[in-house]
Amino acid sequence: MSVIEVNHVTKEYRLGAMQGLKQTILNTAARLTGKKVQKRPLFKALDDVSFSIEQGEVVGIIGHNGAGKSTLLKMLARISTPTSGSVKVNGRIAPLIEVGAGFVPEFTGRENVYLNGAILGMSKKEIDKKFDEIVEFAEMAEFIDTPVKRYSSGMQVKLAFSVATSIESEILIVDEVLAVGDLAFQRKCFDRMEDLIKRQGRTVLIVSHNIRQIERLCTRVLLLDHGVVRMDGQPNRVCNAFYEQSDRIIVSQKADAGKFRLASTGEVELLELYCAGSDGKPVKELVHRDNVKFCARIKVNKPLVAPMLHIGIHTTDFVYLSTATSPQELRNTTLPVGIHELSMDVNHFSLLPGVYAIRFSVDVEEPIKNVLYGENLLHFTVISNDLKRTASSCEGFFPMNESRWQLKAA
Repeated sequence: MSVIEVNHVTKEYRLGAMQGLKQTILNTAARLTGKKVQKRPLFKALDDVSFSIEQGEVVGIIGHNGAGKSTLLKMLARISTPTSGSVKVNGRIAPLIEVGAGFVPEFTGRENVYLNGAILGMSKKEIDKKFDEIVEFAEMAEFIDTPVKRYSSGMQVKLAFSVATSIESEILIVDEVLAVGDLAFQRKCFDRMEDLIKRQGRTVLIVSHNIRQIERLCTRVLLLDHGVVRMDGQPNRVCNAFYEQSDRIIVSQKADAGKFRLASTGEVELLELYCAGSDGKPVKELVHRDNVKFCARIKVNKPLVAPMLHIGIHTTDFVYLSTATSPQELRNTTLPVGIHELSMDVNHFSLLPGVYAIRFSVDVEEPIKNVLYGENLLHFTVISNDLKRTASSCEGFFPMNESRWQLKAA
């Protein structure tokens, strides 16, 4: 049975700032006298969106900023209404959207638990029953009778998340709230979400830019793009399509031309950084399992005693994958003033197809310090004629297809 039905939903917003009283009066006068008033253009945040969700499904909604994800969730949570089309929801909803928005700074944590719970549709009896559990999960027992205005932003969000996930609801709507608090509390949030999904069988909708979390938690994923559902299907297939879409955007925008981080003490400068294929020529695309070369030209302005050079690779969302450090014999030297060329050869380059970025840094040991560091300096694409991003063998970053398997009776 469908617990959510979205039928041809369109949501339009009028672009531009709100008009002042004077302009509103002038426009009204113009209309009364038969003159035309120029209307501000309309923007479609959602454009004829239709889908249904069955009881117990865990659906992820992904897409780039401005794709319409949060607008869609607000329709489902009845925070906003569509311009056209219909939204039908069968069951009690617990919306985790703009968590903590109902907190009153002057009230204590205890008072805000009751207020926020009431806003989310909980009765006083329900809150009484769950109060100790809410406070314990939020790790706020010591501060629960302190005014919220004295809480840090992390403390407020932790308490709000604990309240929102305590609601006995059939449908849970989550919008970018799994990354609240410190790393230990984020782990607790993720475990609670898994409990709600796997052991309590809730119907859940999740919006997140953490695609790996979406792949792990969801049974189905919708890909939104400019207010339109572009894909609807298995998490692996849809998430891989989103990765490929992101890769194309990164390459087309030439992100390595201006969105990098580079810091230097002035003792050394990075003049050039590039990748080379098996023929030694600069390339933007590296072939999976080919021999490749990473090259850099640096200008040394002050002799570098016992230098250490590092070349690293990270994903476009800054997951560090690997780092190589120059050999010991280089550390036993002093790099003189002048321009130097560095190259690092890698045989059978094993990164799976995708877009990656390069980090580069220079350290010295006497005294030990970092004299140059940069990340996101250069983007390159790994390609393959044999492997496809949507294949299960391409999950992750490195293949294990040369492993040996054995199966025998115990």
